[in-house]
Amino acid sequence: MPHELPHNGYLVSDDPARLDVTAIHAFLVTSYWAQGIPLETVELSLKNSLCFGAYTEAREQVGLARVISDFATFAWLADVYVLDAHRGHGLSKVLMRAVVSHPRLQGLRRFQLVTRDAHNLYAQFGFTPLVHPARQMEKSLSSPYLNTQAQA
Repeated sequence: MPHELPHNGYLVSDDPARLDVTAIHAFLVTSYWAQGIPLETVELSLKNSLCFGAYTEAREQVGLARVISDFATFAWLADVYVLDAHRGHGLSKVLMRAVVSHPRLQGLRRFQLVTRDAHNLYAQFGFTPLVHPARQMEKSLSSPYLNTQAQA
């Protein structure tokens, strides 16, 4: 049974059958964090994640939050967005409420994310700066999707 939250004419749902991959790709391909991402990569990432879509009454997808997790100890929040035309209606907060209240995401030891500009939103849901940033490491490619396309 899907985990769903209605909100002022919108619906946030974890039902994967509702996801509009084309609409998600159209947003992500121009985002600062996934610029140039191939459609096939978006499809695979959605398939292997717990996704929360935000939809209008007409079933148009206008937002997303994607969680990568083992559902026991760790989760990573990614690809959170609400289309500009639908901002200001509290949808980002409803997306986050759906994420943090989801039954499969309870009791995790660590739940992480990276953001450039939404610190205030995530702080409302218990996210804080890293307690021990020196313990964190990463392997990161700059502009991996743009480099891939240039090589093709």
